[in-house]
Amino acid sequence: MTQPTLENPRALLRHLYDVAVQRALPLLNTAAHLPAPPKGRTLVLGAGKAGGAMAHAVEALWPADAPLSGLVVTRYGHTPPRPEELAQRIEVVEAAHPVPDAAGLDAAQRILALTQGLTEDDLVLCLISGGGSALLTLPCDGLTLADKQRINRQLLESGAHIGEMNTVRKHLSRIKGGRLAAACAPARVVTLTISDVPGDDVSVIASGPTVADATTCADALDILRRYGIEVPAVVQQQLEAGALETPKPGDPRLARCTTNLIATPQQSLDAAADAARALGLRAYVLSDEIEGESREVGKVHAALARSATLGRSSFEAPCVILSGGETTVTVRPRAEGQPKGRGGRAGEFCMGLAQALNGHANVWALAADTDGIDGVEDNAGALVAPDTLARASARGLKLADHLARNDAVGFFEPLGDLVFTGPTHTNVNDFRALLITRS
Repeated sequence: MTQPTLENPRALLRHLYDVAVQRALPLLNTAAHLPAPPKGRTLVLGAGKAGGAMAHAVEALWPADAPLSGLVVTRYGHTPPRPEELAQRIEVVEAAHPVPDAAGLDAAQRILALTQGLTEDDLVLCLISGGGSALLTLPCDGLTLADKQRINRQLLESGAHIGEMNTVRKHLSRIKGGRLAAACAPARVVTLTISDVPGDDVSVIASGPTVADATTCADALDILRRYGIEVPAVVQQQLEAGALETPKPGDPRLARCTTNLIATPQQSLDAAADAARALGLRAYVLSDEIEGESREVGKVHAALARSATLGRSSFEAPCVILSGGETTVTVRPRAEGQPKGRGGRAGEFCMGLAQALNGHANVWALAADTDGIDGVEDNAGALVAPDTLARASARGLKLADHLARNDAVGFFEPLGDLVFTGPTHTNVNDFRALLITRS
């Protein structure tokens, strides 16, 4: 294995990413948050990109003589291999993300059906992680799966931030926004969640299926109008009448519900910072809550890096600057005949960063999604090096053209600068690391 050293920036940055992901793996974070087995039965329900790994962790840690059953849905290809010695007690199924499909609809229907007949003696263990909003899809009355798919695509391409998207999703669902927890009453509900949202707001993670929702139908309508997204007339009328309201704080059906954060973006960034310091580098964590347009966030990071190389900031080189959060990509309209761009938030960030750095000699960077998938492609993100623009020019690649069509894959793939990890079986969202080699 290539050693992570200052003389090998690519290996060093990938090492920091791997450390951040390792810190968020379910098996390392679940034991301290598991409740004791109840008097009755234990039902495990869940959704998210980490769902398969979370289910395996619970199976490994739950007492062998205590009843355990349930159903969890994760993204296609994101179920880790089950250890041979581990008995299967929780069913794991797969569905589409980020746009829902029929498999996700079927899983959500089955999960809701499993809540029937629960008693006060029973425990529902909910395993929730990022991606659950798309995977746990159960449209409200008057909304078809095709409608939900269209609305989801439009939200993803609108530039709306995650809180806005999930406000809409909650009010167009029969299972999100606390509705799953309400269906579990009178059983005790303990939610174990891995945060993938800025601020670790548990009501936003996977659209909070087990958490009371403070947003309203009016909020959802405002967001739909702001981004020009239409819903069927019957759904519009229900929203205007408040008929699709979610369970609110203080709802008695949620009185026996608790939520435990088992892994967060900040913990992963701190682990990466410690790893950098162990290599003799200074490390600075900007924030785990950075939002905004991905390319613009890239430009801001470039400005910080340039200041560090000039000795004009509190960042003393050589150093690593780390950040996390959830940025957005507003998909630009394509000209007639223009190829569709491919990429996600991390790649878009890297294009904005590379453009702003303009070949700066002392700055390297890696940006990747901690679930291992940037958008809908098979790469996790990309790398930026001092010679990125020079190598692109030699291949006839124009960064401005790729930015104009949101085509990070088309830009970085010919350069060999895409980051590939495969599914990581966790998700604490964006990871960004800038290495400033000298001032």
